[in-house]
Amino acid sequence: MLVVMRVNASEDDVRAVCQKIESLGLRAHSMPGAQRTAIGITGNRGELEPGVFEGLEGVQEVIQVSKPYKLVSRELKEDTTVIRFPDSDATIGSNEVAVIAGPCGVESREQAFTAAERVAKAGARFFRGGAYKPRTSPYAFQGLGELGLQILAEVRDRFGLVIVTEAVDHESLALVEQYADVIQIGARNMQNFSLLKRAGRARKPVLLKRGMSATLEEFLMAAEYIMSEGNYNVVLCERGVRTFADHTRNTLDLSLVPAVQRLSHLPIIVDPSHGTGKRNKVTPLSRAAVAVGADGLIVEVHPDPDNALSDGNQSLYPDQFDSLMVEVRQIARVLGRSIADPVATPVARRHAGAAAD
Repeated sequence: MLVVMRVNASEDDVRAVCQKIESLGLRAHSMPGAQRTAIGITGNRGELEPGVFEGLEGVQEVIQVSKPYKLVSRELKEDTTVIRFPDSDATIGSNEVAVIAGPCGVESREQAFTAAERVAKAGARFFRGGAYKPRTSPYAFQGLGELGLQILAEVRDRFGLVIVTEAVDHESLALVEQYADVIQIGARNMQNFSLLKRAGRARKPVLLKRGMSATLEEFLMAAEYIMSEGNYNVVLCERGVRTFADHTRNTLDLSLVPAVQRLSHLPIIVDPSHGTGKRNKVTPLSRAAVAVGADGLIVEVHPDPDNALSDGNQSLYPDQFDSLMVEVRQIARVLGRSIADPVATPVARRHAGAAAD
C-alpha cells in the first residue's frame, strides 16, 4: 500500500502517518519526491483498509500497489531517484550521465593511481576497482582485500573520485562500507538474500548488478530486498546475461534500460565491459547505452591491460577511454543530457566546487 501526501503536507504530517503505520506493527518507508512525499507500507500479510490512513492530516490518497515490488516501483515515486554524495558534485540519476571507470581489480598502489589519474582527467567522477574478486577459478587473483580498500581510499583523497567497489560477503561488506562510497553487489550475489538485507542496513548507496540469468522482475525484487531494510539509495546495473551467443562473453541487454525506467524510479547504468568481454566492443556498446537512456556507464580501464591480473581482455587502454568519453559526451548532448568535461588536473576539479561557493 502507498500513502500519498499532499503537496503542502508538513514534516509533522508525514511523521504522524509513519507513526500510525508503525503502531500497527508495519514498516513505513518515506520517499520524498520533487513535489510530494509518498510513504510505502511493508510488512502486511494481507490488504489494509485505506480508511485507516485517509483521515490523517496531510494525506491526499491511499493507493494499492499492484506490483510485487513495492518500494522499487514508479507507482511509489514518479520521479527518478537521484543519488548524491557528500563532498562531491557527482550524482547518479540526474541529468548528468555518471561515468564510473577503473581497473577490474586493484593490483597495486601504482596501478590504481595511474588509472585514477587518467580516468579523472577524461571526466569520470567515479572510480571502480575490486578489492575482493569473486572468480570462477579458486586459483585466480582474488584481490588484495583490506589493503585494496585502503588504496582506494587514498585514490579518493588524492583525486577526488567517488569510490565504487564490490562486497562478496558480510565480512567484506562491513569493510567496504567503512572505506568506499558505493557498495557493489555483483551478478553472482544478486539473489544472495542475506547479503542484500545486510546491504539494506548499510549507510552507503548500493550498486546492484543484474544476475547472469535474471529476469526483469527478479532483478527488481532483488533491489526490493535492499530497500525493504531501509536503504533507498540503490543503483541498478545491466551487465549482460548468459545466452548461446559465443561472439561475446555475455549478451548485453540494452532493452532492459527503458523497461526498468518504465517500471521503477531507481537509476540504471550499463556495464559494457562485462556485457561484451571484448575490448573492441566496449566503446560501441557504451555509445548505444547512452543513446538508449542509461543513467551511467561502468567501464574497465587499465594502464596495462595486457598484463592485468583479471579481465585484461575487456579493459580499455587509457587512450581508448579518452576517445570513448569524447564520443559519449556528444551523444549525451543530443539527448539533452551531459557528461562531465575533461579536466586539466583531477585535484583542481575536487576543489572547484568549494571555490565556486
